[in-house]
Amino acid sequence: MIDLIEMGKKAQSASFDLGQLGTNEKNNALLKMADSLIANTKNIIIENKKDIENAKNNGIAKAMIDRLMLDEDRILGMAEGLRQVVALPDPIGRIDRGWTTTAGLDIVQERVPLGVIGMIYEARPNVTVDAAGLCFKAGNAVILRGGKEAINSNIVLADTLRNALKEIGITENAVQLVSDTSHEIANEMMQLTDYIDVLIPRGSGKFIKMVVNKAKVPIIETGAGNCHIYVDKDADLDKALPIIINAKVQRPSVCNAAEKVVLHKDIAEKFLPKLYQALKDNNVQVRGDERAVKIVSDIIPATEDDWYTEYNDYIIAVKVVDNLDEAIKHINKYNTKHSESIITENYAASRQFMKQIDAAVVYANASTRFTDGNEFGFGAEIGISTQKLHARGPMGANELTTTKYLVQGDGQIRE
Repeated sequence: MIDLIEMGKKAQSASFDLGQLGTNEKNNALLKMADSLIANTKNIIIENKKDIENAKNNGIAKAMIDRLMLDEDRILGMAEGLRQVVALPDPIGRIDRGWTTTAGLDIVQERVPLGVIGMIYEARPNVTVDAAGLCFKAGNAVILRGGKEAINSNIVLADTLRNALKEIGITENAVQLVSDTSHEIANEMMQLTDYIDVLIPRGSGKFIKMVVNKAKVPIIETGAGNCHIYVDKDADLDKALPIIINAKVQRPSVCNAAEKVVLHKDIAEKFLPKLYQALKDNNVQVRGDERAVKIVSDIIPATEDDWYTEYNDYIIAVKVVDNLDEAIKHINKYNTKHSESIITENYAASRQFMKQIDAAVVYANASTRFTDGNEFGFGAEIGISTQKLHARGPMGANELTTTKYLVQGDGQIRE
């Protein structure tokens, strides 16, 4: 039986030890973890195949199985992500600002670890490595609780990282995995306020909402991605088509995949038939509003629920609007504050869109698939925050820190 309180105590002790490590010690440990992943590739793939087979037997969608799958390239990618984290500046000890008060007190605001971070996530085994690496770089211990779909993969990945730390004399309790995937254990973890400083859920919008509603531990909300691409009347349509196909088709199950396309009426008649055919050729089901269906009769009529839905599948919905203002209003109503993109050659239109869209990341003439810690140069990410407090957008090591004030006096007392 899992004793979460005991795990919490071990994590707190480990977080204190990590806070005493220097940058070189942390970086050497991360390199050791990366090398250990590569060395253990064969065993990781064997365990991952068990999860894949179970997923197929349980009828899990093809797009979701893609999120679950690990091969040599993806393991290499996880290891490279850790090496990129090594190359990042160490956020711990960085001075954000400093000043001297009228009383002669010297004050500096310094970056420090959050402490113990809890991760509750679904069928993404790469999260096990990304979270462990980023938390470690920022001096935090982490308690990981993945979904049952990836349990065999998560166990072997966590054991690989823990053994790497142990081999070089650093506490393996910096990384702990909750092997019990029951809802009861997840609920208990959400209440562990005495031991976990911050809880970060990753998964579907429904899953994240459940964690937010149940948890007593402070939450950084991440992940749900009902992402839109708006094609303006002044768009270069030769750019628009490959951007949309990339954003929808490359990995449809991830949170930065495009779920909706919004078209200006002036280009809809010309562009939508080409877009529909390209999506159909990539096995994407297209739904749309009345105006879209009038242009392409094979498009399936969309319901009101469609506009709110993050499909995580080969499905996309199309909306035709009269102007940029209507596009912005529609997107702000239905989006999840994740990533939105405008395709246009009109600079004023792109500036208005980027200023008025309420989302963590807003693009002009680029795929939403770039919303990713690795693509942003963070080495990896622990999640993509869709809230506004503490962190927003892809979260790297810097977002896993807080600050404290260090005040140096010389006998001052307050009058």
